[in-house]
Amino acid sequence: MASDQENSQDANAPDDTSEKEITRGITIMKSIIRDRDKAVTYNVNWNADNQLIGSNAAKLASYIGTLVRMHIPITATRWSNKELGSVKDKIWTEILRSFNIEDTTIRKKYILQLAGKRHRGWRTFLTNKYLKDKEKKFVEYDPEYPVKYAIFITEEEWVAFVAQRRDENFKKVSATNRERASNPTYAYKKGRLGYARLEEKILDETKSDATSLPPHVLWKEARVGKDGTVRDDVQHIYDECETLSQSISTAEDQENRSVLSRALNVPEYPGRVRGKGHGCTPTSLYKNPRRRNPSNQEVMETLQALQAQVLQLQKDNERYRCMEKCSSQLKETSEKASINCQNKFPEGISSCQLYLSSPTYRLVGKGKVHNTSGDLLHHRPLPDGHLKVSVDVVLDKEALLPIPDIVSETTLLRDAIGSFVAWPLDLIFIDDEVFAQGSQQLSQKIGSRQKNKRDLPVTSLPKKRAFVPRYQISLETLVDSSDMATAGAIRSLDMEEDIFGYSCTETIGKEDLEHIFRHQELGVGVIHTYIRFLYDNFMRGNDQLSNRFRFVSSSLPYNSGCHWLLLAIDPLKEVVYFLNSIDGEWTNYPDMKQLVDTSIKVFRSQRQARVPRTKSRNITWIKVQCPLQRNGIDCGYFVMRFMREIINMNQIEIPITYFDEYKCAHYTRLQLEQIKEELCQYFIEKRLLSI
Repeated sequence: MASDQENSQDANAPDDTSEKEITRGITIMKSIIRDRDKAVTYNVNWNADNQLIGSNAAKLASYIGTLVRMHIPITATRWSNKELGSVKDKIWTEILRSFNIEDTTIRKKYILQLAGKRHRGWRTFLTNKYLKDKEKKFVEYDPEYPVKYAIFITEEEWVAFVAQRRDENFKKVSATNRERASNPTYAYKKGRLGYARLEEKILDETKSDATSLPPHVLWKEARVGKDGTVRDDVQHIYDECETLSQSISTAEDQENRSVLSRALNVPEYPGRVRGKGHGCTPTSLYKNPRRRNPSNQEVMETLQALQAQVLQLQKDNERYRCMEKCSSQLKETSEKASINCQNKFPEGISSCQLYLSSPTYRLVGKGKVHNTSGDLLHHRPLPDGHLKVSVDVVLDKEALLPIPDIVSETTLLRDAIGSFVAWPLDLIFIDDEVFAQGSQQLSQKIGSRQKNKRDLPVTSLPKKRAFVPRYQISLETLVDSSDMATAGAIRSLDMEEDIFGYSCTETIGKEDLEHIFRHQELGVGVIHTYIRFLYDNFMRGNDQLSNRFRFVSSSLPYNSGCHWLLLAIDPLKEVVYFLNSIDGEWTNYPDMKQLVDTSIKVFRSQRQARVPRTKSRNITWIKVQCPLQRNGIDCGYFVMRFMREIINMNQIEIPITYFDEYKCAHYTRLQLEQIKEELCQYFIEKRLLSI
């Protein structure tokens, strides 16, 4: 039995404060509730980076924490869970009742993201206080139910929360995060002030007219202790940032890593700006969002929209207006070609065909071209880019002369029969018998290559002196004798899944066939039919070719608004070969480049490819020095021949100067007629005109 003295000593002994808790009431912000009932609201301010500042910023942040504890269960593990959507909306509504905040998406997003941070902090507080000991290790016994917070937490929620936190996977993650945060290299020393209010404080103290400070300046100030000293390593990072900021543009800073991330040699994370704190995003800082890889759905929507535009343009009857849009590029190409274009014609006098390009591209007559040195027209020098021709036959009685004859005051071609006129170089075509000279050499050249590629058939070039487009003539006869001669008649061509990656049907109308017969600008239907021809005659049954080459519907080849060009894409090496028959640059087609680059990045993500940081934003584009057209019509025919030659060569890499076997400055009319003959033969053999 203890003595009175012992009891007296126990009573007078000092209290053991080692386990004494500093009591603090529950924060429920009653003053805000009372003011709300009195219709009193609080104003808040936002800085230039859309971050919360001002005298009421801390009050709003605390009130957000109260609302989170009241409405969000502690068992909610993912703030992005859709089931929390209605509760988040309720929190937002409660905040709007007490604080004057614009009811906009950007403000709501900021507040709810801040609420998510408060929710994570609340769960971390409960874990550290009730589930861990002094050494921050999880206790083995069952922790007591925190009665103090009974208004926020039910007993059932507490039991579930404890079970979540005792999960072994969570413990591993917790230990990793604790170790990472236990000894930061550059410790933050401003407590609960935060970057936004630190920036506000600095600007107020310095009475600066600036609305924002660079991230590295804030980063440094946030690591200055109460004594005002700056550690050497912190100062070193700041100095390096100052140096880098003089050599890196804002755009480069935005597109790659920020100056601060470069100096720290750490990765940049999407949606945040290092050294600026919560709520500052690339959008708010740079006033222009960092580019991100769009979702597959966004890519498909963009692709479908572009395809719809292309199809609409192709079906439009105002094709020739588009020629005027391309005239600036064509003029440059034509001028380049005209310098030595006379060398493309036989010296002396040759029979020729005469074409006009306006209002439609058509054959208007025949005559003889005089390609002789120092030749004059009516004692005057010939205009640049023209040759002297004599007119023998007129096929279009209403055709106008390209340049009126000022001597005889003649304006119509029919009135110039038997006389000399000036004719544009790109509208003169040597007769078929002259075309055929040398065709045998070209045929032998291609044929010799075929000995090593027997599985790649090539339609042989004509060996006769005169080229006769017999399949075009036959097909035109079939059209005239069928219901296709009637306006509005169409035929359908099934495109198998192996061609475009999905099955579809292509529609061919009389207008499409007329474009072939009259050598006019081609539409999508004709291009797709030729793609089907290439698949049937080159790739079907050939595993090597069918696995190596694939086609993309209507956009690639990409119609840039009445001009066809070809993109050959190697998605694994992320290389795009750009073939444009009017010598334009891919920079002239920014929408096309963005679509292709985005598609490649999505494909990269799907195959989970690891790409060096230096290449992650740079898809390689190569401009191929392909043959160039000399008018505003031939682009579709050039694209079809490009595709044929690439498949025939059976190699993915395209030389910058194009394939030696097909290298030339311009395709001849005979080479384009070959493509048309193949196409017309395919129409006939497939019985596409049969009912």
